[in-house]
Amino acid sequence: MKLIAKAGLGCIGALGAWGLLLKPRRNQPGWDKLEGARYAHRGLHDLALGVPENSMTAFRRAVERGFGAELDVHLMADGELAVVHDSNLTRVCGKQVLIEDLTAADLPDCPLMGTGETIPMFREVLELFEGKAPLIIELKVERDNANILTDRVMAALEGWNGIYCIESFHPAVLLRLKKKYPYVLRGQLSQNFMRDSEVGNLAMPARFVLTHLLTTAFTRPDFIAYKWQDRKEPSLRLMRALYGVHEVGWTVRDRAVMEELAQDGVSPIFEQFIP
Repeated sequence: MKLIAKAGLGCIGALGAWGLLLKPRRNQPGWDKLEGARYAHRGLHDLALGVPENSMTAFRRAVERGFGAELDVHLMADGELAVVHDSNLTRVCGKQVLIEDLTAADLPDCPLMGTGETIPMFREVLELFEGKAPLIIELKVERDNANILTDRVMAALEGWNGIYCIESFHPAVLLRLKKKYPYVLRGQLSQNFMRDSEVGNLAMPARFVLTHLLTTAFTRPDFIAYKWQDRKEPSLRLMRALYGVHEVGWTVRDRAVMEELAQDGVSPIFEQFIP
């Protein structure tokens, strides 16, 4: 019986430690301005209409319909910020080149998905959304540039009259925000990396840590942006149960799913339909 009691106490202790590791930052002002919005994934794009993802037309369509938007930001060779999802432009531009090796002057030569649209600058998107709909800004870290990327994005946002939060898969972005820009709402992007086959060369220990949100102990995010199909992951459920952490769900491609998530207090990022 003593062994059973000790085992039980050990389990309780382990659960308590797990819960402490997952404690997010709480009650940071500003979430009330972000929740309740619907966020168009990479803008309200529709390639059948000639509107590619992360294009100015896609973002205009979102603004015109009152939607917020999720977008992706990369740091280019000249220190400028480009809004595009992939680092390698083969898929979106048909060019075997990395966005980090280009400058702003190169972007007019990078048509998006065979259309007349080109990769926009971050400042152009900010101008469009200023004083209008909210933004979820994802920072795409490449070549260990988390700190300088974060600093350049925050410099671009200085004085901007708009509503936004920042998220990243890379915990170093959240650490930078925590250290230098604590007033900014920050979010950890994640999914079940343990079963996802499209994770590149991510080592198994890193997959485990990121899947189970174990960097939370250091980064203290305000919200978790999790792949909605994986949201039964126990660490996310524990964070919601213990701390009521804010949750963003990506990427929703069904209206019924979106409404179900919204009813559960999840801010949805959607695409391929208009809510």
